[in-house]
Amino acid sequence: MALRSIPIRRSGNRHNLFMGGDRELVMFSGLLAFALIFSAQELRASAAGLALWFGALFACRLMAKSDPQLRQVYLRHRRYKAYYAPRSTPFRVNRAGGLR
Repeated sequence: MALRSIPIRRSGNRHNLFMGGDRELVMFSGLLAFALIFSAQELRASAAGLALWFGALFACRLMAKSDPQLRQVYLRHRRYKAYYAPRSTPFRVNRAGGLR
């Protein structure tokens, strides 16, 4: 009896992206740019806010293009940093007598 294969559709298994970048990072950078523009209410602040918005959007798109889950991987790396083993490689030979 052959195993039954079930196709996984691409539409049900997509990453949570907004405007081509990570959803939370894009929306937070838009919020920061919006706050800068409307709190200062100057032409220079508007230019700086728009530059900040387009620069952050470009960076988020590049990040999502290389790995759509890069933010989650980085946050997990930061959380587990205290648990990393004090070895340089998993292939290290552990000797009972120490270093020779």
